[in-house]
Amino acid sequence: MSPMQLDLNLGTPISVTELTRRVRDILEAGFPDVWVQGELTNLRIPSSGHMYFTLKDAGAQVRAVFFRSGNRFLKFRPQDGLEVTIRGRVTVYEQRGEYQISVDYMEPKGLGALQLAFIQLKEKLGKEGLFDDARKRPLPAYPKRVGVVTSPTGAAIRDILKVLKRRAPGVQVVIAPAPVQGDTAPAEIARAIEDLNELGGLDVIIAGRGGGSTEDLAAFNTETVARAIHASGIPVISAVGHETDVTIADFVADHRAPTPSAAAEIVAASEEETRAAIASLGARLAYSIGRGLDSVRERLDSETRALGDPRKLVREQSQRVDDLTGRLVQSNGYIMRSYSEMARLAARSLMYLHPARDISIKRDAAAGLARRLERAAGRMTGARREQLGLFSARLSALSPLAPLARGFALAYRLPGMKHAKKASEITHGDRIRLRFADGAADCLVQEKPVVGQLNWPGPEGDQT
Repeated sequence: MSPMQLDLNLGTPISVTELTRRVRDILEAGFPDVWVQGELTNLRIPSSGHMYFTLKDAGAQVRAVFFRSGNRFLKFRPQDGLEVTIRGRVTVYEQRGEYQISVDYMEPKGLGALQLAFIQLKEKLGKEGLFDDARKRPLPAYPKRVGVVTSPTGAAIRDILKVLKRRAPGVQVVIAPAPVQGDTAPAEIARAIEDLNELGGLDVIIAGRGGGSTEDLAAFNTETVARAIHASGIPVISAVGHETDVTIADFVADHRAPTPSAAAEIVAASEEETRAAIASLGARLAYSIGRGLDSVRERLDSETRALGDPRKLVREQSQRVDDLTGRLVQSNGYIMRSYSEMARLAARSLMYLHPARDISIKRDAAAGLARRLERAAGRMTGARREQLGLFSARLSALSPLAPLARGFALAYRLPGMKHAKKASEITHGDRIRLRFADGAADCLVQEKPVVGQLNWPGPEGDQT
């Protein structure tokens, strides 16, 4: 489709989607492969791992996307403000109607990717303190077991074994083979260092390889290897490349050796060097002992001159002892008299404050209170007894049983024992119980009771 085909007939409108699709077809067909330079800005990396950013210069800007499938191979870390060169193709994001560059490749402008990655990682790990001298451990003077992390077929392992055999044939070597270049090398090197730590019993670890290009040494410039060295519980010597090569591993390791052979020489002192060191230490020891004996001899002579005749000193000290003894006896007599007077005064005070005196006073007071309590209790008991008699008489007078003792009786209707208070409550044929003072009697009413004023029978039973 040519650009002229985009001209539309004004009388035949099309949809926004159709317009965007035609523009996309023209742009993607016209810019299938472009190289662009600019400054990164608005960099965003969500959880998907895709990179979204804007590439700008002084006059314009364009959006770009670098999908995770491609950016995971980057050797450096993109960041805002970094000048980069990208390669990709122009695409259109139809949902927003914007064109963008879909990136396939990115490299920093000026510095190479590996060099920039080295600088960025060095700055990051340096801020975390992985390079601090305070955390670096001293190497053992005479190691017995040495671990080596390198390629089992490279020149480095041959050089290390050759030097160790010549200088310290008694040293045991444990090799943890690992590839030293390639995509899998960083993880394999880190795993080899971890395996040697798990094995234990090692005095020092040599990790390195022979010389090569910057790309060949890249595995020892990775964060994976740096953190494995930092986490090692065994001191690590970094021995990478030649003397002029410097890697991140060199900064993190406890010691840097310029070459693998030099690392072997560091961990294994030669027999000649050991003998020379022992001879030097023996000479220094003899010199120190001689100086020490001379110093002690001089001090002894000086003290002897200062003391003079020891018999005179003994006599003077004996006289001083006698003098001090006499003064001590006098002081003891004075002190004893003072203590005796103090004891006498204290005894007098104690007699006055003796608890028996206070107990006697309190006993007399308690006896007086007991007598008063006894008299008060007697008076109160008599009053209560008299009051109880009055209440008992009143209660007896008010008792419903009192009239029974005077010859009266109480009538109760059977069954149920309901008290009959009036004659009208009883009729012919009722069964009643009469309650007397000394008992009760059940009766049958054979005549209807007479209600009204009655004349009580006389002595002979006649009506009066």
